[in-house]
Amino acid sequence: MSRKLRMGMIGGGTGAFIGAIHRIAAIMDNQIELVCGCFSSSPENSLKSGKSYFLPENRIYSSYQQMLELEAQLPEDERMDLVVIVTPNHVHFDPAMLAMEHGFHVVMDKPITLSLDEALQLKKKQQETGLELALTHTYSGYPAVKEAKMRVARGDLGNIRRIYVEYPQGWLSAKEEDSNKQAEWRTDPKRSGRAGCIGDIGTHAHQVAEYISGLKTTEICAELNKFVPGRLLDDDGAALLRFNNGARGVLMASQIAAGEENNVKIRVYGEKGGLEWQQHEPNTLWVKWADRPTEMVRVGTGQMGEWAQHNTRTPGGHPEGYLEAFANIYRNFALTVQAKMNGEQPTSEMLDFPGVEDGIRGMQFIDTMVKAGYNDSVKWVKFGE
Repeated sequence: MSRKLRMGMIGGGTGAFIGAIHRIAAIMDNQIELVCGCFSSSPENSLKSGKSYFLPENRIYSSYQQMLELEAQLPEDERMDLVVIVTPNHVHFDPAMLAMEHGFHVVMDKPITLSLDEALQLKKKQQETGLELALTHTYSGYPAVKEAKMRVARGDLGNIRRIYVEYPQGWLSAKEEDSNKQAEWRTDPKRSGRAGCIGDIGTHAHQVAEYISGLKTTEICAELNKFVPGRLLDDDGAALLRFNNGARGVLMASQIAAGEENNVKIRVYGEKGGLEWQQHEPNTLWVKWADRPTEMVRVGTGQMGEWAQHNTRTPGGHPEGYLEAFANIYRNFALTVQAKMNGEQPTSEMLDFPGVEDGIRGMQFIDTMVKAGYNDSVKWVKFGE
């Protein structure tokens, strides 16, 4: 394939935090270019945003329905190849479904939809169309996290016994102001869905735990809390997890941990040793042993395997952070799409990005947490039921 993939965007207008992150990540490896978009539910704001991104006016649309229909009518050598959906949760399912119906690949934020039923419908549509769908579970994009996954998979730690994963934030410690759009929609059940904190960041913690360990959660015992008066959705939660190999886990997610930023941390322990990774020091993976000294494994120094090296851009000592992790999802997604367009089989490194199955697991996690988390008595709930 001798050209970049052409990308359209739904949402992500001027001033939107996550839209800018997606645009930076998508173009980082020169595999993708932005060619069109509907950047706001307001036609005026969409036009203003599109102009600021230097797009021609005829490729700036007033609604996502108009965008998908008109782009599909363009000649094959002009129309977009994929659409990126960076909207609040309640505007995930319809544009994703419509995009695949028109033949476009999809990249979208998590959680994948408002309900498990919608997620299952997207899976069915993806299977029918053969199109690719990527979900931006960012933390699985870090090179050190990928190295952790490979070390667990090859049996370095032995059978996994214990997993501790946490994601504390403090930005919702006080009642959200009306002017804070990020907080406003995240605490609104109509736009966010059944869960607040657990849907927003708890799904990240759960996904990275399953990603690194290669295990599947089977049962959850949980507590959800609404600490800020008047809040309609959870702003804090914790869970005990049971996994399919007999391992046990503890998960914590909170958006009222005053003073915390995005302090993602995971520890995994097996029969022979353990490992630890924290986003505040993203280039370091600690590997701990019962019978020898702890190892500090560093990104970019030749200490890591093929999957980590495939997702490493800079020499050692140059931190690979949030944007690069985001970009790894986009690059692997783009390489997979390009390979298929060329009639080639994508490599395992290319296929290493979160997709619809991660989205379904995320919705099952939310449903199970809500069912278990508001039960006053201690109760184990089977995952996904």
